[in-house]
Amino acid sequence: MKICENACFPCTSIANSCAGPQRLVTRYIYGSIFLLTTVLAWMVRDYTHTLLSKLDSLKGCEGGHDCLGSEGVLRLSLGCFAFFFVMYLTTVGTKKIHDPRDSWHTGWWPIKSLMWIALMVVPFFVPSAFIRLYGEVARFGAGIFLTIQLLSVIHFTYWWNEDWLSEKKARHCRIPMVVVTASSFSAALSGIVLMYIWFSPKVSCGLNIFFITLTLVMIQIMTSISLHSKVNAGLMTSGLLALYIVFLCWSAIMSEPLSAKCNTRPRQTGKGDWVTITSFILAILAIVFATMSTGTDSDCFSFKDKRKVKTDEDVPYGYGFFHFVFAMGSMYFAMLFVGWNLHQTMHKWSIDVGWASVWVKVASEWISAGVYIWTMIAPFIFKNRDFS
Repeated sequence: MKICENACFPCTSIANSCAGPQRLVTRYIYGSIFLLTTVLAWMVRDYTHTLLSKLDSLKGCEGGHDCLGSEGVLRLSLGCFAFFFVMYLTTVGTKKIHDPRDSWHTGWWPIKSLMWIALMVVPFFVPSAFIRLYGEVARFGAGIFLTIQLLSVIHFTYWWNEDWLSEKKARHCRIPMVVVTASSFSAALSGIVLMYIWFSPKVSCGLNIFFITLTLVMIQIMTSISLHSKVNAGLMTSGLLALYIVFLCWSAIMSEPLSAKCNTRPRQTGKGDWVTITSFILAILAIVFATMSTGTDSDCFSFKDKRKVKTDEDVPYGYGFFHFVFAMGSMYFAMLFVGWNLHQTMHKWSIDVGWASVWVKVASEWISAGVYIWTMIAPFIFKNRDFS
């Protein structure tokens, strides 16, 4: 116990593992199902155009042969969404491990495997008109996923800061906190400098210069507010958020199509070179990791008393929220594979490329900074409300 109390790193995952190996492994099984579906969606998009063209349900595909890959992705996304949404409906509200729904979440794998296989096949016999409607809904669902993710990131940075400043860890974590804070700001500012060098080599690259400069301004605003004597945010929190929005800006500019000449770095070309393949694999793993880590952070969106201590009878995480995040993540991976454009087919081995992807990431960056700034100033605007 003393080791965990004095350690200067999050112990949540270790603590959750004590709830039972079966429940810990279960999360990774669902993550594997999500990963397998994502890989299938990529294979369908890039390598099954000839096979898809023979299906009667895809005869109404807008754009003919060019949209077959996108429709295939949307159909697998629909099946994955249906699987996790059914799991959400059947597990939401589960509180105790003795609840029958707990065993449904952690077991019954033969039945759930058959259900997943069926839901991977059935959407391919659904009319194209319904798939196009689902694609429009998927844009909204992907937006929900991004919103949940950014709120989870902000919640994590606050939790980490407060955990290291607690009475049990403040003395031991003083130096590590300074190191993390300095490293975060250094990495963020280094990213800004590199983006100016690599992504705006000419004065004519006005859009990239605007993105990078606005990111720098937002970092300055966040840091200045957090340094105010009445704001209890902490420099480490601002440093971590600065690093996060720099990453989003970097990712947004890297998503610009090849026709954009201001980006001088190697990018996804669709030709199967090592840069494209590596970027693609890392992007796939990032999707799965982001979905799993966000799905287990149900406390971030819980309105119950945070002081209530969990017992051995409580479930280790919110099952319903976990499956809801995976359901929204199913819509999100579809948008990444089609570049948020329902009527185009991406290059092979490409993911999240196009101007629509650029603006989605830029909007996510701006919203993240805005929400973080709001969490710092809201207590002063609404003084009668409890924001603890």
